[in-house]
Amino acid sequence: MRARVQRLAVTSVIALGLIFGLWSGARPGGAWAGAALGAGWALMPATLLLMLRVPRARFALVVPAALVTAALADISVAARQPGWAMIALGVVLGGVLGAWFWFRLLPVPRLLRDPFGPGRWALIAVHVGLIVAGMALVALSAL
Repeated sequence: MRARVQRLAVTSVIALGLIFGLWSGARPGGAWAGAALGAGWALMPATLLLMLRVPRARFALVVPAALVTAALADISVAARQPGWAMIALGVVLGGVLGAWFWFRLLPVPRLLRDPFGPGRWALIAVHVGLIVAGMALVALSAL
């Protein structure tokens, strides 16, 4: 589990940094969206790394997730571009999956209990695919 959390922390630094970079080009949603996105970018990996020492800190992931989700919703409405909507949808899906698998808010079906099983990876692929495709669309539209 430790390696997975560390990998997720690195991934969040890179992905949220790229998203923040895309936002900074046109600044859709204004300063509030940028501040929330930037705060989420800083807090997400910090919270993930804190979890390695204080496992109950995983519940604090709600804060950066909510900041990033709210910022992306605002950006999506302001930008009116499908790329931003895809990024937002991918992030929301990731948040739902994280809450479902880590917080066990609802029972997890047997087919999805194995963190390395094909069902789990398929859902992760959709989550990541939406974000990457959305980032590509936003980047291409900026050219």
